[in-house]
Amino acid sequence: MEFRSPVYQIKAVPVEKIIPNTYNPNTVAPPELRLLYDSIREDGYTMPIVCYYCQSDDTYIIVDGFHRYRVMLEHRDIYEREKGLLPVSVIDKPLAQRMASTIRHNRARGSHDVDLMSNIVRELHDLGRSDAWISRHLGMDRDEILRLKQITGLVSLFRETNFKQAWIPEGDAAERMEAADAEAAAAAEESVEQTGSPEDATEKAGPEPAPGE
Repeated sequence: MEFRSPVYQIKAVPVEKIIPNTYNPNTVAPPELRLLYDSIREDGYTMPIVCYYCQSDDTYIIVDGFHRYRVMLEHRDIYEREKGLLPVSVIDKPLAQRMASTIRHNRARGSHDVDLMSNIVRELHDLGRSDAWISRHLGMDRDEILRLKQITGLVSLFRETNFKQAWIPEGDAAERMEAADAEAAAAAEESVEQTGSPEDATEKAGPEPAPGE
């Protein structure tokens, strides 16, 4: 069957049937949200929001476009002008793929809340997705995934991570370190022989004068 992009099948959906997802890590500051409202007020909705249709309860779960959805909920003038309808592009994917779609949409244009991103990594692992899968579908390198795992503090997330043993100098490096230590010790000993110990210096100086002397 020939693939047809969802954008060619936009539908108008009552905003009351649309619900946000629980995992979107994209954040928009108030000034940017105000600009988004101004854009929609002046130009209308020029981009659909992306949703997954949940047939069991006849709702549309947002994959991308939460802030466009939010503008309609929070601004009566937009709601009335659009007759309470949002343009929706529907994708049919399982949860892990929808989470990956949300990240892919966001990474190109927004900023992510680090704590929410780390939670997404944890949830994807709970769904059985490997580091390789997360790297491929979310566009992250292994170091980024590791840093997000560290934020969660959950040991179970590190089952795929191979940690190297602590570095132990060998060969020439070990000999150079030993020589440097010996040289430092000899210099310290020579200094003591020339100047005496701190205790010797105290005895030569005599006792400290009593207050007032």
